[in-house]
Amino acid sequence: MSELRLNKVLARSGVCSRRKADQLIQSGRVTLNEQVVRKPGIKVDPEKDRLQVNGRAIRLDLLDNRELVYVMLNKPVQVVTTMHDPQGRPKVADLLPENLKKLRLFPVGRLDYFSQGLLILTNDGDLAHRLTHPSTNISKVYLVEVRGSLTRNKIRLMRRGMVLKEGERLAPVKVEVIKSLNDHASLQMTLTQGLNRQIRRMCRDLDLTVLTLIRIRQGPVSLEGLKPGQWRMLKSSETGALRKSAGLEPAG
Repeated sequence: MSELRLNKVLARSGVCSRRKADQLIQSGRVTLNEQVVRKPGIKVDPEKDRLQVNGRAIRLDLLDNRELVYVMLNKPVQVVTTMHDPQGRPKVADLLPENLKKLRLFPVGRLDYFSQGLLILTNDGDLAHRLTHPSTNISKVYLVEVRGSLTRNKIRLMRRGMVLKEGERLAPVKVEVIKSLNDHASLQMTLTQGLNRQIRRMCRDLDLTVLTLIRIRQGPVSLEGLKPGQWRMLKSSETGALRKSAGLEPAG
């Protein structure tokens, strides 16, 4: 096996996503041959090198034999998007059976505590990295119920591309009004950016209160048929389409 970048090795071994791997490395929690390393791009020889994360040895000999697993979950509200939570809150890992918990899956991206919907969990670090990288621009579709005065100008601002009060410039958002009655409205919003809490921050700046927020689609994958708290394995056709949308070859 040829040498690989350290962050890619951590992702392929199922420790975490590529982005999280960069954070682990830069925080000094990764050692290579008993030496702390802080450069994600340093090369690793899986056949010779010894790798540890937080003092725990990582099996490099399993890189080529590890089964890639793809799970789709309908995350309920008041559940955190993490496999471990020091505060003891309900987490997405609690919704999975024991055999999946042992596979060191990690969530691809996030849904905040009060949001619901489609969440992909996998041990495919390459896919997780591509799906969460800002340059990939894979669309995500949300159903959003808001309270407040939804004017044509506010819709126009979202469709044109807003600047948040923090100074971040947003790409245009596709907004469809499903239903509007008095001071309540149901919207379908399609985003291609991955800014943290983007919809909630957009609505905040437009004096709209988000009542419910549900992600129903990510790229070619749809939540249809899953109730809150339910999960299922992605079909091979879905994983193939998802990897293709992220610019990756089908999983071997």
